[in-house]
Amino acid sequence: MNEELEKEIKKRRTFAIISHPDAGKTTLTEKLLLYGGAIHLAGSIKSRKTQRHAVSDWMEIEKQRGISVTSSVLQFDYGGCRINILDTPGHQDFSEDTYRTLMAVDSAVMVLDAAKGVEAQTKKLFKVCSDRHIPIFTFINKLDRYGKAPIDLMDELENVLGIRSYPMNWPVGSDGRYRGIYDRQTKKVELFEADTTHGQKARASTQYDVDSPELRAALDEETYGALIDDIELLDEAGETFDKERIDRGELTPMFFGSAMTNFGVQNFLEEYLRLAPSPSPRSSSDGLIQPDDEKFSAFVFKIQANMNPAHRDRLAFIRIVSGKFERNMTVWHEQEKKAIKLAQPQQFLAQDRQIIDTAYPGDIVGLFDPGVFGIGDTLCDERQKFRFADFPVFPPEKFARVSAHDTMKRKQFIKGIEQLTQEGAIQLFVQPGAGSESYIVGTVGTLQFEVLEYRLKNEYGVDIDMVMQPFEVARWLAYKDGREVTPASLHGADRGMFVYDRKENPVLLVSNEWALGWIMDNNPDLELYNVPLDKKEA
Repeated sequence: MNEELEKEIKKRRTFAIISHPDAGKTTLTEKLLLYGGAIHLAGSIKSRKTQRHAVSDWMEIEKQRGISVTSSVLQFDYGGCRINILDTPGHQDFSEDTYRTLMAVDSAVMVLDAAKGVEAQTKKLFKVCSDRHIPIFTFINKLDRYGKAPIDLMDELENVLGIRSYPMNWPVGSDGRYRGIYDRQTKKVELFEADTTHGQKARASTQYDVDSPELRAALDEETYGALIDDIELLDEAGETFDKERIDRGELTPMFFGSAMTNFGVQNFLEEYLRLAPSPSPRSSSDGLIQPDDEKFSAFVFKIQANMNPAHRDRLAFIRIVSGKFERNMTVWHEQEKKAIKLAQPQQFLAQDRQIIDTAYPGDIVGLFDPGVFGIGDTLCDERQKFRFADFPVFPPEKFARVSAHDTMKRKQFIKGIEQLTQEGAIQLFVQPGAGSESYIVGTVGTLQFEVLEYRLKNEYGVDIDMVMQPFEVARWLAYKDGREVTPASLHGADRGMFVYDRKENPVLLVSNEWALGWIMDNNPDLELYNVPLDKKEA
């Protein structure tokens, strides 16, 4: 095996941070960067007085709303590791972007609000990780506020998500007034000093042996007694640490802290790097592709236009699976069936980027995209042509008719709509005879329409007219005998809206499952699919 390649693979940790909105995911991301030395002053989303924003939220609408709507890519070094963090949108309307991001990681960090526990979006994201057997690390956040008891949160993970937990550390103190954490591996207690910088700088702390007289003197008798009782309970009745179960996603290491006040963040970061997996193999038409295979391979998991408003550029984000990436290398683009040169490769700290010469398995690289890449595309060595497993496709559930308010801006309107479609932010449909005067736009959630309107105005200079449509179900259509499906051939097409997708596949939009059932009953030779026909399983 190539020694350089093996060494670089072992250093990599590539993970996504997932959570329900407002659990503190973006704040934790930023604090990891603070401890990693990638930034020197943390700017919380909440600190509106200074109008400082989280470094991972680069899009203007994210700064205004205080939410993440796209997945950011961040890279830094810490403790001999090269860390790639993919910060994902928490809001359910952007879950498609999050699902695609989870295809590019080797583990996930699940952030829970100590007061709220497991919330709705957390369940959905956890299920995606669980189905893919992604190792999950749990960070219980907001310990600086009143919340549920740590033991109750452990029970909730098991009862709601069906996963057992192993606390790597344990909070010292009582609800909302925690003084520090006990590390179960080192058997040391870390007591934190008061947070005087409002979380902007790393927090000072002092370490004690758990049975030392110095710790007894630093804590009141009740707090110290409760800590010893909790330690005994965990050791006797808790789960046994099992690295293999963690790697299979069956046991989650659990950490307690507060990202806002830097409480327990460094302890979490160091333990995560010790336990988390290095880059893992990926399924392909040629079987499993191992990271230490010297032949280069990667896949596109995200496309983003206009990250730099000054240049109006478009980037394709790739996850390197195997081999060594080198600037200006020529690779095989499987979907386009041609060789292409990978120019202007970049890596990121949010919107700050730098041109790189090399990268390795686990790394995320941004490539300048002149319009040739699509989400899920495979890049590989010309000597070994194959295709990575397909990404999941989500049928849209919300629809709107969208047109340019000013017909003189039609050209910019079409360009903007098509670029946002290629990003995977929206799905595009055309009514027969309507042309490009107006489009039917489909999304998974309604908030995506707000982002669509905002980005078309601010990135392409186009105001739009948008009329919501009364449909909630989209089905791709095909006759069993292979003949063409048209509005005239479909009995009851007027009960919904007949449209074509971007690849001219026929699609029917209807208002509910009952209407869909009527169409199926009255067109017995019709087959319906909830994903595009080129994505359906054979």
